[in-house]
Amino acid sequence: MDRTESVQPSVNSSYLPPGYDEQSSIEDEEDEDASPSAALLPKVSSAPLAVRYSPEDSYFLVYIIFFVMGVGSLLPWNFFITAKHYWHYKLSNSSDHSGRSGLSDYFESYVSLASAGPSVFCLILNYFLVNRLSANVRILSSLVVMLLVFVVTTVMVKVDVSEHRMEFFAGTLASVAVVSGASNVFCGSVFGISGYFPMRISQALISGQAMGGTLTAVASIVTLSVAEDVTSNALAYFLTADVFILICITSYLLLPKFAYSRHYMLGKSCARPGSLTEDHAATVPPLQPIIRKAGILGFCVFYVFFITISVFPTISSGIQSVNADSGSPWTTTYFVPLTSFLLYNLADFCGRQATAWVQIPGPTSRVLPALVLCRSVMVPLLMFCNYQPRGHLHTVLFPSDVYPVIFNCLLGLSNGYLGTLPMIYGPKVVPRELAEATGVVMSFFLSLGLAVGSLSSVLIVHNI
Repeated sequence: MDRTESVQPSVNSSYLPPGYDEQSSIEDEEDEDASPSAALLPKVSSAPLAVRYSPEDSYFLVYIIFFVMGVGSLLPWNFFITAKHYWHYKLSNSSDHSGRSGLSDYFESYVSLASAGPSVFCLILNYFLVNRLSANVRILSSLVVMLLVFVVTTVMVKVDVSEHRMEFFAGTLASVAVVSGASNVFCGSVFGISGYFPMRISQALISGQAMGGTLTAVASIVTLSVAEDVTSNALAYFLTADVFILICITSYLLLPKFAYSRHYMLGKSCARPGSLTEDHAATVPPLQPIIRKAGILGFCVFYVFFITISVFPTISSGIQSVNADSGSPWTTTYFVPLTSFLLYNLADFCGRQATAWVQIPGPTSRVLPALVLCRSVMVPLLMFCNYQPRGHLHTVLFPSDVYPVIFNCLLGLSNGYLGTLPMIYGPKVVPRELAEATGVVMSFFLSLGLAVGSLSSVLIVHNI
């Protein structure tokens, strides 16, 4: 961060940097000294205008809508990676899901690679479209694309592809690429407009993302226990995703109906006079001031998700129970859905939700990037659990089912807390007119971390 310039709060932000209040009070005292008659005039608060005069979020409806859109922003990715039994069934060498093949064993790695490139490309494109294409168009069009792809995925559940596994595999990866690109445009655009709202709204969006993973894991476990076979399980599973994307579309269309959201969304057109020229505002937002103010925060976001995706889900979902030979449903059917997906996502949600009450360390603290770098230890910890199959590193240092439970909880909790703080700080440490663009830039760092982490996960899984 640039230490020569003080961090200024966004006009809409409830976050005030350290020293902001003191600075304001000193200025007020100087004004009183300069003009004795000023003491007779009403005091004018130096707090941001939108903080002083804003309608209430009745029944927390706007908060709930952003929470729901947060759930929907990562829902496609979560549904693709959590349906592990379904993909193994479709891509296996035999007519049931007990068969193994190279496609099914490394499917999570292939999905990560297929999503990496489109994610980064679409977020770069989204940045250039911030001032060219309205957020409404970007958000609704990306949701429609996600819905269409998931409808096709749902239909394919009941199609026999036993003679066309490679074609089905290629089509699935193409679907992953399209959905990943669309969901990143949606996520970046929604996070961009949340930058105009108070910090609690950005926090709602990010907490919703974690809840999306939790709901996906719960849906997976429920359908596994209720459905008669793998295809019936997957059909109910993907239909749930279709319905929830429709709920996201409806929720976003309802957003402008509330006075609270209109107050902040319409305020985005009221940038500081002279801060941006008309020609510049119509083209591309300036990147240099965003990087200068939020560059370190962007690195924190990148590294948090780089470490997470390096091991989740490719490594964590490959960790098997050391008692798998017992034949118990806990050690076979439910071990991975519970320990890898449900526990991780619950811990991730708790970490993100904690940022609603605790925001330490601050945006300029050196402790924040130091804590982020400390997460590197999660990679070897999960690698040396009972991951199978192992081709090179045959040593298992943590031969107990307790270890993956603890490590996945630590991974999720640290991902949620340390990944959320820089995301919500970013749009608040730049001028108001750059808030949406900064939100998109922070989402770009997130996706870049996911992309590089995906490549790293492939290298790790092939060298264990």
